[in-house]
Amino acid sequence: MTIMFNNNPPETHRGVATGPRVRITALDAGYPGIPVLRQLTCDIPALTMTALVGPNGSGKSTLLGVLAGVIRGTAGEVRFAEGRPPAFVPQRGAVGDALPLTARQTVEMGRWGERGLWRRQTREDRAVVDSAMERLAVADLAGRQLGELSGGQRQRVLIAQGLAQESDLLLLDEPTTGLDPASRERIATLLTGLVADGTTVVQATHDLETARTAGTCLLLGDGRLVEQGAPARVLTPEALSRTWQPG
Repeated sequence: MTIMFNNNPPETHRGVATGPRVRITALDAGYPGIPVLRQLTCDIPALTMTALVGPNGSGKSTLLGVLAGVIRGTAGEVRFAEGRPPAFVPQRGAVGDALPLTARQTVEMGRWGERGLWRRQTREDRAVVDSAMERLAVADLAGRQLGELSGGQRQRVLIAQGLAQESDLLLLDEPTTGLDPASRERIATLLTGLVADGTTVVQATHDLETARTAGTCLLLGDGRLVEQGAPARVLTPEALSRTWQPG
């Protein structure tokens, strides 16, 4: 697989981005002996929310892993427009409850890519962490253990860790799964605000109502692209039935 980072920003028209933040062509990816994505070709538009939708096993998490650089594709091309490396927020379940980390230490991990694991934090690092925690309204949780937090609190801490990476491309894997309606709405509002401030957000989701509020959707089924475009065009009863009940 080829990964390319362009020197040029996405195309714009009257100050509004019109080109893709990421262009994916004929991507194959998976795990040893388990192919998941098959000849996937799609675009991730810049400066909008993209929802990855599909049943379990459709390839949503695998695609996020490829974009984040933690899974290597076996064929195809991923081309990134100009910008910082993506920030990846995994599912809450992927972060162990037993880890002896406070909420602040968890957010500080977002600075490791900038300063390395062993270098001491700078004043700038501390300011970035403070800002991210304030943006996600978790500053008052700074000294609490991650495993002690509620689901919504923990998810906001993990998103703050993503913000601390100061990327303009934020990848989230099921950020609202298992949360109560109030927590889901709060996170949805936060993500909408990030897009308005210039961040391209990509989130995998099972929640069709969340997907319908996105700027664009990628509907995946059995590792292939079923449809892409505006939610009203993609999330039709016919397409959803075909995806969740293949064949």
